[in-house]
Amino acid sequence: MPAEKVVKIPSNELPKPTPKPVSESTTKPAVKPVPVGTYKYVGAPKREFRGAWVATIANVDWPSQKNLTSKKQQDEFISILNNHQKIGLNAVLVQVRAASDAFYARGSEPWSEWLTGQQGKLLEPYYDPMRFMIEESHVRNMEFHAWLNLNRGVHKGPRSISDNNITKQKPEWFIEYDGYKLYDFGIPEVRKYIIDVVVNIVKSYDVDGIHFDDYFYPYPVAGEVFKDQNSFRKYGAGFRTIEDWRRENINILVRDLSLAIKQEKKWVKFGISPFGVWRNQSDDSKGSPTYGGLNSFDNLFADTKKWVENNWVDYVAPQVYFSLENQKVPYEPLVKWWNKNSGGRYLYVGHSTYRVDANTSDLGWRNPNQMGNQLRINRELGLKGSIFYNTSSLMKNNLGLSDTLKMFYRNTALQPTMPWIDNVAPNSPQNVAAQRIGQNEVSIKWEMPILADDQEEVHSFVIYRFSEFEGINLNDPSKIIKIIRNVGILSYNDKEAKSSEGYYYIVTALDRLNNESQPSSLFLLK
Repeated sequence: MPAEKVVKIPSNELPKPTPKPVSESTTKPAVKPVPVGTYKYVGAPKREFRGAWVATIANVDWPSQKNLTSKKQQDEFISILNNHQKIGLNAVLVQVRAASDAFYARGSEPWSEWLTGQQGKLLEPYYDPMRFMIEESHVRNMEFHAWLNLNRGVHKGPRSISDNNITKQKPEWFIEYDGYKLYDFGIPEVRKYIIDVVVNIVKSYDVDGIHFDDYFYPYPVAGEVFKDQNSFRKYGAGFRTIEDWRRENINILVRDLSLAIKQEKKWVKFGISPFGVWRNQSDDSKGSPTYGGLNSFDNLFADTKKWVENNWVDYVAPQVYFSLENQKVPYEPLVKWWNKNSGGRYLYVGHSTYRVDANTSDLGWRNPNQMGNQLRINRELGLKGSIFYNTSSLMKNNLGLSDTLKMFYRNTALQPTMPWIDNVAPNSPQNVAAQRIGQNEVSIKWEMPILADDQEEVHSFVIYRFSEFEGINLNDPSKIIKIIRNVGILSYNDKEAKSSEGYYYIVTALDRLNNESQPSSLFLLK
């Protein structure tokens, strides 16, 4: 084992690059301190949301079929997480409420038929799927966002409906449309019920976010009418049209959901993934340069632009499920429009990975470079992240899709901070030390920092490793070798530290909202 030379350097005296010696006899140049961040990293961003939707309705993604054993369900979900972790993702958005049912134990709605085979039937042997999924996600440093469907009371063509299903308890709340039973959002008690379901999840589970998809009022079906005229007559005073009233019903629901979530736990993020087009420019000068087809404002009565302008959501993830070559709704102009119209909140683009190599009239999806080109545009625009639908497509790797994501996501990324929720960073870890414990292995240890002014506990630690002869740039994500969740273990073994090289190690602390501390004292190990 080579001899060690240990040097501790204060965090405000970090070294700049020096030439590596050309031979063993070359004298090593002196190390001179420079400020952190002097050298800008121009590659992948250090912070980026990288998520995947896990759809449970009709067993689209998980579980693969109804009534699997509890062990098989768990094994399948672990396989999903392991796959997504290898790709480089750092979040999953799991559909825990598909149609007024539940993939979790601590709630009033019945167990989902897509979980147990029969709505309301208990899992045997018993376990709480959402608790299990959250714990497994967090072990892998992946955020867990509970994804809920808003509008379905009963799905189309269900095999079973429990007596405890809300459509049987409150039939007057629902309207039949296209084979579904859908909530009438104009009824105040309906909105309160949905908010209560959400708050119960936030209160009962360690979720990182609450997430809704694009289902508000239903997608229009030719020859059918959504029959909420009675509710409009009862509750629509002051509104010129039923369409304006419907939009306001959804506005009220989104606003009140936002307030209720933050009142329960301020750190839980609230995001919505609406249909990609708010309005076309041909219909509204404020709309996007897209043409024809549906839009969320006029067809789903979801004024998504208003939600971000009023800061009712923490992020918006429009479903930009179109290729770059699409003639009516091309990807790039729509994303650029959203980038200018996302208010003071973050834009995560929803990508349709399920369309890659699919039999569709949008031929751009036959191009194996399609997803890579979309991600490149996102980064050039400085967007905060992406979410991919769906998980099954990421498992299949059509046209090398997952390989493309691995290339873009080869470096670890921290989650974007949300300063409007919390902007107080933790204090720095103390007494960082490292020593060689074997061939090409180094043990790094540190001590807990003093609590910051907001008294918030440290959520995790970030370990950076730099070569002895390069500059210290904490904005370079390629230098992150590990993110460790704070579960009382204040050490890490770096098994890729070559015995022939010297390294600098830095440890920082993160809070729940990923605010990062100043760097610890820098530790030079030779």
